[in-house]
Amino acid sequence: MDTAPRTVQANGITQAYRVWGPQDAEPLVLLHARGADGADWAEIAPALAAAPRRVYAPDLRGHGRSDRPGEYAYEIMRDDIHALLGTLGVDRADVVGHSLGGAVAYLLAQHSPGLVRRLVLEDVPAPFPLDPPRPPAERPGGDLPYDWAMILATDEQRNAPDPVWWQHMGRITMPTLLIGGGPSSPIPQDQIAAFAGLLPDARYITVDAGHLVHETRPKEFLAAVEEFLSPADRTPS
Repeated sequence: MDTAPRTVQANGITQAYRVWGPQDAEPLVLLHARGADGADWAEIAPALAAAPRRVYAPDLRGHGRSDRPGEYAYEIMRDDIHALLGTLGVDRADVVGHSLGGAVAYLLAQHSPGLVRRLVLEDVPAPFPLDPPRPPAERPGGDLPYDWAMILATDEQRNAPDPVWWQHMGRITMPTLLIGGGPSSPIPQDQIAAFAGLLPDARYITVDAGHLVHETRPKEFLAAVEEFLSPADRTPS
């Protein structure tokens, strides 16, 4: 199984990614949460690849081995993933996103709906302004596995998301699975329910695991995702 990090140039930066599964299998893209990287999916990616699927787990800009260029708008991260998939020759894929990666995933689905076959959003809040706003974060000491500027930039957008993100949710017409982490998650679960109610073709389930669903309850997460992405349940390309 080839899981060594690779790098490519896409959208003007070096992007790192990991890959599992046969090269000619249907592609699946896994987008990690803030502060993590593609290795966050290493425990469940082999099971997802066994379908078989070609599973890609990139490091978002400012994370892991990808570049730290200083610009970290959600929309730029979306464009990074779009460019990465183009560079890799992927013209249509299932996409799974957790937290920040889920926001990047739904922006990609809005912007390029033909690229995303099916969408899975793991404990991803609706883009509502935070009230009260998230206070300025204090930088931890020592070396960080991510760019601190990314934390500040994404906090700013999380406090005041572009209203267009919510207005364009109707563009997400592909089948979408929303997985909430339940009452122990810091994400307001009523927001996820509101999110599901707005999307044209959405399913909403709860796995009582907190915010880190795929890490805390991997068997339940995999079962839900596998059922959703199963070949018998796919729409034709």
